[in-house]
Amino acid sequence: MKRLTFLLPLLILTAACNTQQTKNVKLEWSEATPLPLEISNNAVVSAEVNGELQLFTFLGLKKGKTYADVTDFSAAYDAGQKVWEQIPSVPDSIGRLASTAQTAGGDIYIFGGYTVDEDGNEVSTPEVFKFDPESYTYEEVAEMLIPVEDAVSLVYKDRYIYLVSGWHNTNNVSNVQVYDTQTNSWDHATPYPGPPVFGHAGGIAGNTMILSDGVEAKVIEGEKIFRMSPGSLKGEIDAEDHTSINWTRIKQHPGNARYRMAAIGIESPVEMVIFAGGTPNPYNFNGIGYNSRPSFPDSTVFAYRLDTNEWVTLSSQPVATMDHRGIAKAGDEYYIIGGMNENQKVINLVQKFVVK
Repeated sequence: MKRLTFLLPLLILTAACNTQQTKNVKLEWSEATPLPLEISNNAVVSAEVNGELQLFTFLGLKKGKTYADVTDFSAAYDAGQKVWEQIPSVPDSIGRLASTAQTAGGDIYIFGGYTVDEDGNEVSTPEVFKFDPESYTYEEVAEMLIPVEDAVSLVYKDRYIYLVSGWHNTNNVSNVQVYDTQTNSWDHATPYPGPPVFGHAGGIAGNTMILSDGVEAKVIEGEKIFRMSPGSLKGEIDAEDHTSINWTRIKQHPGNARYRMAAIGIESPVEMVIFAGGTPNPYNFNGIGYNSRPSFPDSTVFAYRLDTNEWVTLSSQPVATMDHRGIAKAGDEYYIIGGMNENQKVINLVQKFVVK
């Protein structure tokens, strides 16, 4: 019994130390090789190619920030060699904004977005492109049930890709559309319970989604007004039915609500969803707000920890950025690719961080 008496405090001390270690999460930042050109509002993703990790950027907005600068530019980054290479463009011939991309089963899927003509008319596009990261070839697959742009996309079980809320031509939708990459088919999941939004951000760890903010469209005195919609939601996917999501509202994250943040879910060293960048002043695509005021990015980086169910502030971006469509991961490094800086300038900067 004496041995147990002496061991017990040691076990308690060890457990306390381990608990303390998991609380102290921080980010270490550096810069990666810049993009070949300035690009913003681009869909970003990573994939393994012949045993090596590569990052990809598709579509987006060039530095002129007019309708003519909406681009179909695409490029790949070899994380080992640290070089960018321009690759064949998404085969839509005109480019688009507010698309999103995810990797499942080794292939990359690029969803939706919108086109802009010289008169400023915007059209949500229904196409979904499957990209083979080894052959650099595209294939058009089943179209979305509802064409959306500025939606959040999330991958579950390396098979199902969820498109949560977003904008459809004239208004936001609350639909959660699920694409099955194995059957090339779509289904509807439990709808998004908050006000439908666009330009929100989110990530998934395990079966749990965390989503925050976005822009709500309201008609006030006959005029459509776009304004931030503060709020954060947790969605837990049913293990027996991937179309069933248990949504709950959670405490709001630190600071102001933000538009077009970069976000990603991670599972190590702890399960959490990280959010970076974005702006509290929503805008169309040129960085000037719907209120006619310039938008400025917020540099604070925060995360929702699934182990403690709390928000934590992690650090600040070395260079504050906005106008993002996600964060790409290669090994233990996370990349924020392009975007706009505090002067609403489209940049070729690539910032990366590791989680310690």
